[in-house]
Amino acid sequence: MTYLGHVRAVVTLGLPLIGGHLAQLAIGLTDTVMLGWFSVEALAAVTLASSYFFVLFLMGSGFGWAVMPLVAAAEAEGDETSIRRSTRMGLWLSIGYAVAVMPALWWSEPILRALGQKPQVAAMAGDYLRIAGWGMFPALLVMVLKSYLAALERTRTVLAIMVIAALVNAAANYALIFGQWGAPRLGLAGAAIASIVTQAVSLIAVVAYTLRALPQHDLFRRLWRPDGEMLARVFRLGLPIGLTSLSETSLFTASALMMGWLGTIPLAAHGIAVQLASTTFMVHLGLSNVATVRAGNAYGRRDREHMARGAAVVTGMSLAMAAATITLFLTIPETLLSLFMDADDPDRPEILAIGVGLLAVAALFQLVDGAQVIALGLLRGVQDTAVPMVIAALAYWAVGIPASYLLGFTFGFDGIGVWLGLVLGLGCAGILLSLRFWRFALPLVGAIPAE
Repeated sequence: MTYLGHVRAVVTLGLPLIGGHLAQLAIGLTDTVMLGWFSVEALAAVTLASSYFFVLFLMGSGFGWAVMPLVAAAEAEGDETSIRRSTRMGLWLSIGYAVAVMPALWWSEPILRALGQKPQVAAMAGDYLRIAGWGMFPALLVMVLKSYLAALERTRTVLAIMVIAALVNAAANYALIFGQWGAPRLGLAGAAIASIVTQAVSLIAVVAYTLRALPQHDLFRRLWRPDGEMLARVFRLGLPIGLTSLSETSLFTASALMMGWLGTIPLAAHGIAVQLASTTFMVHLGLSNVATVRAGNAYGRRDREHMARGAAVVTGMSLAMAAATITLFLTIPETLLSLFMDADDPDRPEILAIGVGLLAVAALFQLVDGAQVIALGLLRGVQDTAVPMVIAALAYWAVGIPASYLLGFTFGFDGIGVWLGLVLGLGCAGILLSLRFWRFALPLVGAIPAE
């Protein structure tokens, strides 16, 4: 396939995935925007609670991510049995993980207070998580089934389901946060209930589609039957992916905790800036999913040349997106930040002043953030997850988090310093993971015999 052919294939597969990720992000984005209109305290609390929830969610989503390369490789080999087995065991592991982390969600308030958060914000975040935490079950199951569908290149279906979910979330948020359409005015609790409703609707939709469109895979027939060999395989592949996601997310969660030490206003500004950076990151994440699927297919065929060309194309597209994002963050930061605040909010000028500086730093890490997630996607496609996990842990925990603390507090750069630590951690990961794929993983592809 020519480079232009790869571009067309990436666009065809990637645009629905990017749209699906943006729709998924819209769920959290809607919480942030509407609670920002509700009160600064509620915005600070949901910023903290969302960071806490997604640390646990992304750790568990490793089993869902593991399904994607396994199904993609099995599809290339025409092995429908392995498609069914790997997806089922991904569902098993996701349910088990959700059960294991429920206590941490239920008793989040004392944990957040022990981490140095202000008592009022920790209490509000705890109230939110005691409700929203139950959404962990449907959210992880949806992740597995979305990965299954994406690996089969049914990405438009993933997009449609996530758009429906985002619309449901927006309507439920508006009704339950502000007490519209006859619903009670529940504020933060309303946002939590809306999130659960949204995840449940997503799960019902994706299960219904799978039953109707892919009956030959029989995913849910005798779902209760164990499959020890495949369970172990998904676990071995998924645990490092989950720990890698935990490493990166913990970097951003640590930054949220540090911003919380600086006060409610800096934490609120951080929440808005993170949402903006996360929105643009969804494009890179969608391209990373494309990289996993296409690399997984090439891996199943042991086609090194096809994989190399596809990897070059998806990396180049990520760099182009990063350049566009940098331009936006540096030229219209106040316009972007204002989308999340009431024009009459008395704290608006201070939040804007802090947020403009944070977005300037966010522009710095666009290139490296895209590079590291694309490299991770490619490595997952060739089922290389253990060493990338170690690289991520070193980059984020040994470089990023200490640098954030030193620059933010020891050297007194406050929020800007905390975010500069993010740049250093992401930059280290981007360089090392890219080297891992191009110098080590890719040259081995043609040398590995088909199973």
